[in-house]
Amino acid sequence: MSQIPTLDIRRFDTDRDAFVAELGAAYREWGFAGIRGHGIGSDQIDASYNVFKRFFELPEEIKGKYHVPGGGGARGYTPFGIETAKGAQYSDLKEFWHVGREIPRDSVYADVMPPNLWPEEIPEFRSLAYGLYQSLDELGSRVLSALALHIGLPESYFADKTDFGNSILRPIHYPPITTDDIPNVRAGAHEDINLITLLVGASAAGLEVRSRKGDWVPFTADADTIVVNIGDMLQRLTNHAYPSTTHRVVNPKGEKARQPRYSTPFFLHPNPDFLIDVLPSTISADNPNRYPEAITAQGYLEERLREIKLK
Repeated sequence: MSQIPTLDIRRFDTDRDAFVAELGAAYREWGFAGIRGHGIGSDQIDASYNVFKRFFELPEEIKGKYHVPGGGGARGYTPFGIETAKGAQYSDLKEFWHVGREIPRDSVYADVMPPNLWPEEIPEFRSLAYGLYQSLDELGSRVLSALALHIGLPESYFADKTDFGNSILRPIHYPPITTDDIPNVRAGAHEDINLITLLVGASAAGLEVRSRKGDWVPFTADADTIVVNIGDMLQRLTNHAYPSTTHRVVNPKGEKARQPRYSTPFFLHPNPDFLIDVLPSTISADNPNRYPEAITAQGYLEERLREIKLK
């Protein structure tokens, strides 16, 4: 594959074996794929982006009301200058909001999955943001079903392991860049923590993916395409059968740098108590077990949040 492929997920219903083979091959090679035919309408996406932009345009003192010091950015607002890619010298050029799963407050997961915050200044924020959350959660489950089949697991393998997943919807605002000598990039080179990430809004230039050869490959998807990539948890679970590929968001050149950029990734996580233990089917003489010690999804998440300075 000379470029990152885009596949129509409707073929999962009409041409299943071929779709599963092509999707699995894309992830083994790139850790990334574009997904179209996903059924999430442009009206829903546009309305969601509208309320996200309206929030980020609010005065700093109002946005700051929704920042939870010491909360690791789990819910609500995270301002500029906090998140830093692992090993990076400078913080990312972004602010963001986190929406989590709505669960009963007497749930066994309530201590690690706090209630959502919602900006009272934008009443429709809640319904639109959580509607997009649910749509991406459903799409992510379909992608995981295909990947399960690709590595010889039952189609439903992930269903009861992600039904209370600590998944996050993250609307992001990258502000205009007003100086040419800024050392930061909008998002430093990194890998995602979770199982898979679904990115709405990758039609704006800036996303780059590092190939197996070490080259940075731009990936600007069509407007109707959601970019889905492998995270470190799935890489670990599959003993690197599916690589969690390094990617970044670079600063555009010229006048485009003077424009803000918005994107909304959905980080699909397993249930907090899911044990990430290498699947036996992915262990072989050529690929011995890289992670003989298992770890819970929550334990792994907390470890990584400390590395990127959110905790």
